[in-house]
Amino acid sequence: MALNPVRLNLVSKVAAFFDLDKTIIATSASAALSRPFYAGGLVGRRDIVRSAYAHFLYELSGADVDQTERMRQHLSNLVDGWDVEQVRQIVDEAVYEVIDPYVYVEAVDLIAEHREIGHDVVIVSASGAELVTPIAALLGVEAKDVIASQLRIEDGKYTSEIDFYAYGENKASAIREMAVERGYDLARCYAYSDSITDAPMLGAVGHGFVVNPNGKLRRLAAERGWGVLQFSRPAPLREVPVPPKPALAIAGGIAAATVGALAWRSIRRR
Repeated sequence: MALNPVRLNLVSKVAAFFDLDKTIIATSASAALSRPFYAGGLVGRRDIVRSAYAHFLYELSGADVDQTERMRQHLSNLVDGWDVEQVRQIVDEAVYEVIDPYVYVEAVDLIAEHREIGHDVVIVSASGAELVTPIAALLGVEAKDVIASQLRIEDGKYTSEIDFYAYGENKASAIREMAVERGYDLARCYAYSDSITDAPMLGAVGHGFVVNPNGKLRRLAAERGWGVLQFSRPAPLREVPVPPKPALAIAGGIAAATVGALAWRSIRRR
């Protein structure tokens, strides 16, 4: 498939927005950390089962407003009263062990490709920032390049309030706000996700890609003209070198063919 060359715009910037669960990692971050939370006494077996079932129903039914609210309420009730410092300690100690075996090689390669041509990489997840930020750090993504749910904290403990729930349309809104702040040209930006609930995020950029889509998401991708990628190689992160961030912004003399090559490699994965 021949691609028309795309000339680099030296004024506006480009970013690649990656969903986390089942897009970069082959599991759910919160599910992977449920065992350490259980060992730390934060959740019981019943909480783990209820969380897994609630998430399953949400994915099954799609981006329904009522279901979204029930998921948000479940999350807020679950963390109410948790000690912030204890959560951070558990995550810091467990994140490498529980996330390390589940990183998609294809996702890490794709992150590297975007960085090679000067694109910013942003991770966007509905999980709390306390979970997402350490995982992002493993991938060389700084906290400032993370969009995640923000849980309210009072007196060192989480309350039942969520200040920002990074789900559905909220993800797209946060991406647009970041684009205004940083000068991203959304028409030239990329987004990747495995979930139909991220349709607003995929539609907010010029280059949306669905990852390992189910039938419903695949049909929507065909309607919207989004690319389709298949990720099938989860591997320990220690075996997948994390791509470094480029030291300098991309130079004005880089050929337009470089951008075309990224698009070609992405489409070739279909």
